[in-house]
Amino acid sequence: MGFTTRFIRIPRPQTFLYLMSLRTGTELITLSILFNKVSGIYGLLALLTGLHLSPLQLSMYIYSLIALVITVLLASHIRSQSPFHCLALACFYILDSVINAAYTAAFAITWFLVISQHHSDANRDKAPGAGGSTIDDTAGFTSPQYNVSSVDVAVAPDQGVSPGDQAVAVGQPGFSTTASGPSLGHGVLQPESMSSIFTICALWAVRAYFVLVVMSYARLVLRQHLAVMSRSNTALHTGSKSAALAENPFEPHLPEGKGWKGKLGRIMIRFGKTYWLGSEEGDAEWMNNAQSFRRREEGMSPVPGVVERERRRRSGTGPPPPIPPLQAGQYLRVQDATEGR
Repeated sequence: MGFTTRFIRIPRPQTFLYLMSLRTGTELITLSILFNKVSGIYGLLALLTGLHLSPLQLSMYIYSLIALVITVLLASHIRSQSPFHCLALACFYILDSVINAAYTAAFAITWFLVISQHHSDANRDKAPGAGGSTIDDTAGFTSPQYNVSSVDVAVAPDQGVSPGDQAVAVGQPGFSTTASGPSLGHGVLQPESMSSIFTICALWAVRAYFVLVVMSYARLVLRQHLAVMSRSNTALHTGSKSAALAENPFEPHLPEGKGWKGKLGRIMIRFGKTYWLGSEEGDAEWMNNAQSFRRREEGMSPVPGVVERERRRRSGTGPPPPIPPLQAGQYLRVQDATEGR
């Protein structure tokens, strides 16, 4: 059972690309989100030039502006390791990935339908799909004036006073297709569609890894906060109602559970509660590895105070023992440094 659970659980990266800490990776991923969402500003500015946008495209640009504001508000709390803001950033990034996947699927379907229409004998007066008219207008090659696959140029001597050549262009009809109308399957099977599908899949594989990194960092921040909050400073399950789950840091009686932030934090914890608060084998080692990598990245020793005390204890150069308390009638004799010379 433990072997099966270990391999079907959500992956928890300890580093970012095996080169940087989770915090640095989360900062870089957040920076990429900001660059991506800035496109919403330029999309809305295109309306001033008279460009026609479909309702789907307009909604995407408006959402990008909203996502830009939310990301800016949450990004400043990555270094401070605020449990609420780091958890909110992870949940928002998951939600943003789902929304972007829906937009990508919608525009990809429209693009394949437009490609299918270009290679079919259907009427090209109106492009199919949501936003198809904008894609058809801006793509350029989807609505050519002459539908030909090749052009043969025949050169003949020109008649007249000045010598010259007369060129005649003869267009060869484009290849015919068995599809009578645009369809998604027909558009996907076109040669130029395979590279688009491969590129989309590769980018979303990278996006999935970024989601795991941001989630892992939020989980690390939560575990560190629980360790500090715990009464014994070692057990993460103090005060928890379940032996398999750590105590929710957003409970109403805890400092992080006050006000609207506490309510929102409890809602976010509710989705994936076993991931955020669940105890799994190797959690302590995972936390130690992630923390030690961050310390090495910042040039810090693992625990400076403990290491120094342990070194002095072993070398016998520790601080002198405390002076025993004086009893009644006793006095402390201070010997002069010059005495006995």
